[in-house]
This record gives sequence, structure tokens and C-alpha cells, in this order.
Amino acid sequence: MEEVISTLVNVFMMSPDYQIFCHCYKCRNEIIALSLNTLPSHYVTTEEGRNRVFEYINSEENRKWINNKLIQAIHIVGKYPKHDG
Repeated sequence: MEEVISTLVNVFMMSPDYQIFCHCYKCRNEIIALSLNTLPSHYVTTEEGRNRVFEYINSEENRKWINNKLIQAIHIVGKYPKHDG
């Protein structure tokens, strides 16, 4: 899940819609952490388990839900950054 969220944060933050938000390392990590904390955990120990979770995450309904959680996290961190400026 961490790999997927980290990649999605990078993609979202490159989008013109999110250029006004801080792109520093600290804010990026805050967005990832907040997103992961709002999503259910999926612990796996095998490649088969990893593939199952990836397929589950990749359904259209779940992608929309994950994207929504990610967008919420971007806005929260943007509104309440943990640094000055």
C-alpha cells in the first residue's frame, strides 16, 4: 500500500490542480502518512499476497476511494503544514 500511495502522491503533486500546495519533503511525507492512516492496512508476506492486494486496490471503486482520501490529505496538510512559510 505504501508504494501505491507514495506513487500517487507524486502523480497528484505534479498535476496543475495541486501546484499551489507545498512540495517539500516534509509535507509530502505528511500527506503519505495521513493517507495511509485513513486507509485499511494490508499486511502481506508473500509475492502472491502482494499481488492480491494490488488487484484489490486496483478496482475502479477502490481507486476512486483511495484518490478521494489522498486528495483530502493533500488539502489538510496544505491547510495545516507542520512548518513555517
